[in-house]
Amino acid sequence: MSIRIASTAVVDPKAQIDRDVEIGDFCVIGPHVTLGKGCVLANHVTITGHTRIGQRNRFFPGAVIGEAPQDLTYRGEPTRVEIGDENIFRESVTVNRATMKEDGLTRIGSNCYFMTGVHIAHDCCVGDRVIMANNTMLGGHSHIQNDVNVSGAVGIAQFATVGSFAFIGAMSRVLHDVPPYMVCEGSPARPRCVNVVALKRNHFAAEDVTVLQNAFKLMYRSKVGAGEAEALLLGTGPIRPVLRQFFDFLEHSRGGRHGRGRDRRKAA
Repeated sequence: MSIRIASTAVVDPKAQIDRDVEIGDFCVIGPHVTLGKGCVLANHVTITGHTRIGQRNRFFPGAVIGEAPQDLTYRGEPTRVEIGDENIFRESVTVNRATMKEDGLTRIGSNCYFMTGVHIAHDCCVGDRVIMANNTMLGGHSHIQNDVNVSGAVGIAQFATVGSFAFIGAMSRVLHDVPPYMVCEGSPARPRCVNVVALKRNHFAAEDVTVLQNAFKLMYRSKVGAGEAEALLLGTGPIRPVLRQFFDFLEHSRGGRHGRGRDRRKAA
């Protein structure tokens, strides 16, 4: 199959584009862009910078991928964006390339769905199977682990981390790390319950749900400290991997400032 490029599109001849790609009207593709097999750009899509995109990604009108970071310290360095396979970027989604403050890379995994107006800032790392609803905003250097679901109009602070299988309610203000397997919402967002729906949909064992619910009740209802709750739960019976991951995440968060473990990178 030959590449299909609309006559009104502007594609730099240095761009590396697989032959099985469709580029619609008024799209702009820069010289350092790599587009994998099966990608579809609807119209008015801009992909620029040192941006590498995998296979079967779909970009809706107005998406801008790989533009310069919104950071006053950026001086045009050749930082990068890397995107995996089979993601959907709806209308007006923006993904900024990185700064030089960490690894020089903004990364998005595979099988993600970004709805209208989502902004992924510089140096962010988004895992696989992540869903972000309309107008969600990721601050710079934030990390979103696998299988996270974020509702609409959520703001996530810079250097924050959202743990795997977490759910964030609409219009939440996320100032601290969000533990894995939890439902969080509010301004500021706080854990409200275990994300039982996601655990069941992904075939977690009933024992996993039970131990996480026990951890939630101890920490967020009985106000038992994380260290004491860890000792109580890990000191009895077999240790479920989900519980170990939950407490490891909390320990990392406590190591940073303002409830964000990755703030240690900022301090460095």
